[in-house]
Amino acid sequence: MKGLYCKPGDQGDVKFNVPTNIGDHQVKVQVKSCALSPVDFKLYEDLKLEKEHVPVGREIAGVVLQVGPKVTFFQPDDEVVGILPLEAERSGLCSVVVTDEYNLVQKPEKVSWFEAAAVIKDGLRAYTALHTLARMAAGQTVLVLDGAGPFGVLAIQLAHYHGVKVLATALSPEDQKFLEELRPSVGVQESLLARVIRVWDSKEDLVDSCLEETGGLGVDIIIDSGVRLYDEEPEAQRHCPHKHDLLTLLSVGGHWVTTEQHLQLDPPDSHILFLKAASLSFLNDEVWTTSRAKQGRYLHILKDVMDKLCTGTFRPQLEDPVPLYEATVSMEMVQRKQTRKRIAVKL
Repeated sequence: MKGLYCKPGDQGDVKFNVPTNIGDHQVKVQVKSCALSPVDFKLYEDLKLEKEHVPVGREIAGVVLQVGPKVTFFQPDDEVVGILPLEAERSGLCSVVVTDEYNLVQKPEKVSWFEAAAVIKDGLRAYTALHTLARMAAGQTVLVLDGAGPFGVLAIQLAHYHGVKVLATALSPEDQKFLEELRPSVGVQESLLARVIRVWDSKEDLVDSCLEETGGLGVDIIIDSGVRLYDEEPEAQRHCPHKHDLLTLLSVGGHWVTTEQHLQLDPPDSHILFLKAASLSFLNDEVWTTSRAKQGRYLHILKDVMDKLCTGTFRPQLEDPVPLYEATVSMEMVQRKQTRKRIAVKL
C-alpha cells in the first residue's frame, strides 16, 4: 500500500508500508479521498514528534473495513470522515489506514468523498475561530482576510449562517469576482458579504474601508490569514495587513483571531488592546487532536461540519480532484504555496 511521506527539507517522498493488527478501539478504513494540506514541520518539532518521514494527507474519507472488539461508534461498511492525528504512522494516501474511532465521524450519504475530505479540517478551523475563540453572536461584524481561500469561504458561510455581518478581503481580481458572487444558497440573490475589500488594489485601504462600513466603530471579530510584523516583508506577504492596521480597525470589546504563530506585540500594541478592552487568540486547530481534554466537543464539531455540508450551508469552492499518481507533484505545489488545497481521490 503506497502512501505519501515527506522528509523535513524535502518536498515529497514515496514510501511503502504494511498495516498492523488493529487495537481494541481502532478502525480500519479503506480511504476513498484525501486532502493535501501544507505540513507544519515546526509544529512536529515543537511537539517532539520529529520523524524521518512525516505522513502527508491527514484529512480522509472512506469506508470502514474492520473494527476493534471495543469499538462502539462504527461497524463495517460505514462511510466515515475524519482527521488523522499528528502522531499517525500512515499517510492518508495509503489504500487502507488504521486509526482510533475517536478520530472519525459518520459521513452523510449525500456528501461526496471529495467534499468530505475537502471540508472537514477547514470546517473545524472555522468553528474553532468563530465559536470557540471569538464567541461570535448575531449582529456582530467580522472581517475575514483572504476570504476566497478554502478556510475563508467556510468562515464566511458559517458567520453568515449565524446572522453576523461579514466583510472579506480579496487578494486578486479573480478572488474579488468569486466573493462578490457568493450566495447563501442556489437561486438566492442576496450576497453573503456586506463588502469585499480589494487589498490587491493600492487605491483601496483596508482600515478606511472597514471603518466606513462600520460607521467608525470598527469590526467585532478579525480572522487573519497572516500578518506583516514589520514594514519590510517578503513579496509573498505583500497582501497581508500590518498588525497596527488590525489593531486600529478592531472595535471596543473586539476579538482578533490570528494564524500568525510568531506574532509579537510591543507594549504600545498591548496598550491599544487594553484601551479597547479587546482580546487576541491564536488559532491552532491541531490542539483538538494533541489534547483529548475536549474530545466530545471535538467530535460534535466534526459532526456539525458534515451536517452543514449535507444541508448546503457549507458550499466549498475547490479545484478539480487530482488522481493518486499526481499526488506528489500536487503536494509539492501546496507546500510551496503555489496552489491552495488539493484533494486526491482514489479512482
